Amino acid sequence: MNVVVVALGKIGLPLAVHVARAGHHVVGCDVDARVCEQVNRAEEPFPGEAGLKEALAEVVGDGRLRAQTDTTAAVAEGPDLVIAVPPLVVDDRARPVWTILDSVVADIAAGLRAGTTVSVETTVPAGTTRERISPALAAGSGLVAEQEFFTVFSPERVYSGRIFRDLDTYPKLLGGLSAAGEARGVELYGSFIGGDAEVWPMGTAEAAELTKLAETTYRDVNIALANEFAQHADVLGIDVGRVIDAANSQPFSHIHRPGVAVGGHCIPVYPHFYLQGDSGAQLPATARRINGRMPSYAIDLLAAALGGTLAGARVLILGVAYRGGVRETAFSGAFGLRDALVAAGAEAVAADPLYSDEELIELGFAPWNGGAVDGAVLQADHPEYRGLTPSDLPGLRALVDGRDALQLEPFRAAGVAVRRIGRP
Repeated sequence: MNVVVVALGKIGLPLAVHVARAGHHVVGCDVDARVCEQVNRAEEPFPGEAGLKEALAEVVGDGRLRAQTDTTAAVAEGPDLVIAVPPLVVDDRARPVWTILDSVVADIAAGLRAGTTVSVETTVPAGTTRERISPALAAGSGLVAEQEFFTVFSPERVYSGRIFRDLDTYPKLLGGLSAAGEARGVELYGSFIGGDAEVWPMGTAEAAELTKLAETTYRDVNIALANEFAQHADVLGIDVGRVIDAANSQPFSHIHRPGVAVGGHCIPVYPHFYLQGDSGAQLPATARRINGRMPSYAIDLLAAALGGTLAGARVLILGVAYRGGVRETAFSGAFGLRDALVAAGAEAVAADPLYSDEELIELGFAPWNGGAVDGAVLQADHPEYRGLTPSDLPGLRALVDGRDALQLEPFRAAGVAVRRIGRP
């Protein structure tokens, strides 16, 4: 079949390659001409996705995948399936900013022909496919929804760095706006979802949308529970890691791990999407508050280790990325740490092996110049930090390992006060 994949980012490009490797002809569309040029040269636009380089060379080399900037023209060729994977941007309160998604939908609508199925994979609040996307496609194309074209929703269930493996492992969920549309979507996706994975019809687009929100909201609530257990363990002076391991040793407990922050595009954001539709829900809202306070809790631990005050102290934030090995700062705990340090009267400096000093400044951080610091907080567990020693942090008197990732004995031996969340 012929397929168009719109937005060749870290999810869209591997998905386009995956479809092409299944034997289909794919046109990938992206507004960035440089990305399209790189794809057409079979070059990875971004590093770190296992197997992408080799697979890209294969499908571009034999003509099954090509890229272009004109989405409308690609859709006007009448593909069987259009898969839209644009980012849904959110503001600083995790509320959707629809500009990019609406623009992509408008471009698709301008070229849409009868007989095409449009699938949205971008995570959205429940009801968005039916109430926003399908009407926009109908209005922009002049076609009758669920008669001349179908719209379905199929959430992304993959993790950057292992997308091909995940596509072959987890069920691909798909919900439609009509029985006929859902059946057609399941048929189309079934032609390229392989391995141990199956395509699961969800009955409605809303069910598929809510499933993605449920997955991520569950993780946020679970982490919040672990964070509360960790804070209580600090009061009791016991090791919450040992408690969690023991609790999880039977099959009914699956407690996650505590940490200094919950960041990224998904877990801190999608509970807010859920709450848009269920504003009276208490657990997701409470979990968001608990997890949002963890950077301040880490700073409280540091202050206690430094004698009760941070006034005048110079404190280093290790890692501004939201997690180790990922060059992304979306809802990173580093911002909360910085703000809590400033509120406590400390001088906050930051370092990250994935960011230059100029980029740190643009993000609102004062770069560390390598000089003496009184305290440090590990925020992102980058591999580069796992071998840190006291000699790497001159003058250090107290350290909070917010990710439980460092070798702490050298610091203790050097007289540094070490704190971990929920670990004595």
